Amino acid sequence: MNTHSNRAAWLAVSAMFVLNGALYGIWASRIPAVAATHDLSKAELGWLLLLLAAGAITAFPLAGRFADTLGSAYVTLRIAMVYVVALACIAVSPSVPVLALSLFFFGVTHGAMDVTMNTWAGEAEAHIGRAVMSSFHAMFSLGAGVGAASGFAAEYASIGLAPHFIATGMVVAVVCLWMARIGWVSPRQSGTVDTPLFPLPRGPLVAVGLIAFCTSMGEGAMVDWSALLMIETTGVTAANAALGYTVFSIAMVVTRLLGDQATRLAGPVVTARVAGCVATVGAVCAVISAEFGVALVGFGLMGVGYAVIMPLAFSRAARDPHLPPGTAIASVATLGYGGLLLGPPIIGFVAHATDLRTGFAVLVILAVLIVVLARAVRRPTA
Repeated sequence: MNTHSNRAAWLAVSAMFVLNGALYGIWASRIPAVAATHDLSKAELGWLLLLLAAGAITAFPLAGRFADTLGSAYVTLRIAMVYVVALACIAVSPSVPVLALSLFFFGVTHGAMDVTMNTWAGEAEAHIGRAVMSSFHAMFSLGAGVGAASGFAAEYASIGLAPHFIATGMVVAVVCLWMARIGWVSPRQSGTVDTPLFPLPRGPLVAVGLIAFCTSMGEGAMVDWSALLMIETTGVTAANAALGYTVFSIAMVVTRLLGDQATRLAGPVVTARVAGCVATVGAVCAVISAEFGVALVGFGLMGVGYAVIMPLAFSRAARDPHLPPGTAIASVATLGYGGLLLGPPIIGFVAHATDLRTGFAVLVILAVLIVVLARAVRRPTA
């Protein structure tokens, strides 16, 4: 039984969300540098991002099973340490084949930690006794913003990939792991007889997974392509281009900090519909504008729009009347976060066939679908 204070529980889980976001933000902010180091075309980068996606999607269901059997907190803390190593491997990869293996490894650790830390977040939310899922996701966005800002600083100071990834990753890991080691004991399941090895959403959860997919595909595109889009459409430097994802992440942090209150006031369905409309406007601005300032506004609006959808989806999954919370979260994560990682390579292939502006325009359509699918996140009746 956990006797920790609400504050201690919130801080411990938040630290894991910060760590997860920061390591991913560090990688995202230096994608142009990685591509330049290995002389990658858009298509080649797309294939490598697909390997990252494959690693994550492979890890989602397995991580959910380990979280159920070993305890989500126990598994999360250990995956976090391996995740830091995976980030360093990207920076020191001497060739494209080794880089491919490193990105697959990075995808495995990122995806596994996504599932286990969200499972731990569900436990902490129940312990605290009020809705805090959106605030946990705000901490992910905060971490991603910090990671992206470090990339801006590293580009500005002409710091290489290896010293940036290794030093920054180690600092973030030491601080966050120290905050998270509170001795949290997660519930464990003695058996998984009725749990499929690779759970997918069923019934009403299919629509929940789809709205999560649309949202996370947009997030993934922002992570992997926003800097390159900014360079291609506005002609700014790589250092200034890194600010695009930073603005996006800051907007997500602020919105997610207000997300629980907004949901209580307007309800999940209205909140999701308004969020989808805002994301649509932002995506249009990012695609059609050749002005740096307007593009930044568009990225900020996309951050506001996407911010609350994933917390709403996970809260809906955790309340599903037909599946246990762990299985439901893993199933939605498999489909939802698949968009985070499958989206970038898809956009890369479209960009290779046409141009990056056209590839990014896919996000406008997906943002409209968020509005259409908003009813999926309504809370089930008893």
